[in-house]
This record gives sequence, C-alpha cells and structure tokens, in this order.
Amino acid sequence: MVGGAAVSASTGPGARLEALIAKQEIAEVMQRYSRTLDWLDDEGQASCYWPDAPVDYGFFSGTAADFVPVVMEIERASQRRWHMLSGIAIRLHSPTRASAECYGMATGIRQQEDGSWQGNLYGGRYLDEFEKRPPPSDPDGEMEWRISKRQYVMDWRVPLTDQPGSDPDPNLPLPILQIVDSGHDLYRRM
Repeated sequence: MVGGAAVSASTGPGARLEALIAKQEIAEVMQRYSRTLDWLDDEGQASCYWPDAPVDYGFFSGTAADFVPVVMEIERASQRRWHMLSGIAIRLHSPTRASAECYGMATGIRQQEDGSWQGNLYGGRYLDEFEKRPPPSDPDGEMEWRISKRQYVMDWRVPLTDQPGSDPDPNLPLPILQIVDSGHDLYRRM
C-alpha cells in the first residue's frame, strides 16, 4: 500500500509516478487552503474548491462558491490566524477522483475591548473528496485537482487567553504579524 492506494507490481513505474504526482498535487491544494486563509487570499481560497462542491462545516452547509465569502469574513474578524494541516492521507480511486483526510489545528486571535489578545485553538479533521477537471474559467485548459466535497469535523477547542500583544517581547524580539487585509507585504503566491 502506498498512501492508502493499492499499487501492484504489475502497475509499472509510469503509473506509480502518475499516482505520486497526483498525490503531491492534492497535498498542495490542501496546503494552499491553509495559506490562503491565513494570508486572506480570497482568490487563492476559491481555487481550492470546485464552485459546486458541497461543503459542510456545521455552522455552514452549502456550495463552495457560497462558503468562500463566509469563511473569509470569519477569518478577517481575527487579527491573527494560523492553520496547520498534518497527517494527510490520500487514496486515489481513478486518474480523476480521490479521497483525502487530514488533521488540522487552527487559531483565531482578536484584540478584546480591554486591550488583551484572546482567541481559541481548534482541532479537527477534514474529510475531502477531490476531482481533477479543467478549470471553470478555461473548459479547454489543463486539468487540475480541487476539492469536490468537504466535511469538517471539530474534535476539540481550547481557549487561548493572555496572548502576546502587537509589540515584540523584548526577551524574544520576533515580529508579530497582524494580517487584517488581503495583500500583506510578506505574502508570496505559490
């Protein structure tokens, strides 16, 4: 077994290479999902999903086209956010269909009225289906992988109180990013 997909000796190196490339492309979509939320890249976030993909986050159930503006508004409400995915498992069903699952942790930190910085740390898992299709903007274009169905399951939540303010700690003078708008100077499209 390679990453959840059975690979037999008769498959051959060409097919195995194609499977590895597909899995890497799917993993990059999942990584792009986190980055584009954290950097408030609306277009990049939309490019993770097929517009007609069913999305269920509990508080939202509908299509990806309707979900992206909702989730980006939620992310903009935090001055600091951080998403990390881990334990990515991908199973290829065909050259154009796959299932994926991974664990995720995310934070949302806001400055409170009393000046303190607080938020939550969330842990959960993403249960995804992927399809490889031509992009909606170019039906004759090169096929690409995107999420065709997503369900998010939240496993736990922990409050984060007394977070550092916007000024670096003199004992550990690292910069603290506050990304409140799209187009931050440090953001690089990848």
